[in-house]
This record gives sequence, C-alpha cells and structure tokens, in this order.
Amino acid sequence: MLKKISLGLILVVLVVLGLALTQPDSFTVQRSALIQAPPAKVMGYLNDFHQWPAWSPWEKLDPNMQRSFEGAASGKGAVYGWRGNDDVGQGRMEIIDSNASSSLAIQLDFIKPFASSNKTEFTLQPQGDATVVTWTMSGPSHLITKLMSVFTSMDKMIGKDFEKGLAQLKEVAEK
Repeated sequence: MLKKISLGLILVVLVVLGLALTQPDSFTVQRSALIQAPPAKVMGYLNDFHQWPAWSPWEKLDPNMQRSFEGAASGKGAVYGWRGNDDVGQGRMEIIDSNASSSLAIQLDFIKPFASSNKTEFTLQPQGDATVVTWTMSGPSHLITKLMSVFTSMDKMIGKDFEKGLAQLKEVAEK
C-alpha cells in the first residue's frame, strides 16, 4: 500500500514538472485604462516614486512597510526600495527611462519572497482631453514561475493588482 502511494506521488510530481517544462520562457501582463487627465498630470504620479503611495495597489498592504529612496528625485535614476510583510515582500525599482509625458520604463527586482527581475513599462497616449495609460510587466519565467503557471498564470495573479492600481491612479489624477 505504501509503495503504491509513493509511486503515485512520484508520478504526480513528474507530471507537474513535465507540464512546468512546457510553459513559456517569459511572461507579459498588461492592462490599460482611460484617465480623464492630461498625460503630464498622470506622469507626475508615475515618474516620482514619492507619489506611488497615492495610487499603487501594494502600498496599503503593509502599513509598517519600510521605504527608501535613492538617486534622482524623479525620472531616470530614481530608485525606490521596500521591505514589508509577506504580502509585499522586499524589492527595488529603478526608473531606467523616462520620456516626458509618453513613457516610463522601470527595472523591477524582487528579493523576497523569491528573487526575480522584471521590466515594467507605462505608456501614455493622449486621447482628446484624456490619457490612455497602459501598464505592462514582462520578464523571464524561471522554474518556480513555470511551476506556478501549471496551476495559475501571472496574468491572473497580477492582472487584478494592475486593474486596481489603474483605478486608483485614475481616481487621484482626475481630482
């Protein structure tokens, strides 16, 4: 009996590993929102990490989160580090490219709960008196990501956070 259970567990593990190895080597999560504000106003909330507590979906998950700011005050070279509870983990973001009111690129490095390195981009496209903001995160899918992808996708895990963040950005930018 114990031998059959052990063989069954080994088979399940091998099937999950096999499925994980068939997963893509990279992922992309993307969401967009129409914000009734000019691109320059919206960019002010994105380009300055000091403004992120007003709209970021992760800022309120840990009221005791430790934050650090380095480099430029805003724009290219601005760095934001955080360390918090299990909901927010630990990581670092650096603005690596900032084009006035049209785009922003961020190098996003997670340290905890597990290390990963991704690129986050915001593109702002004027539409009359409004702005279409597109938030994209992409990165490599390492073994742990591929294992998780057998059961759920990065899009399902992070997409709702992007939607919440864009809704909060919309709320503060439209005031």
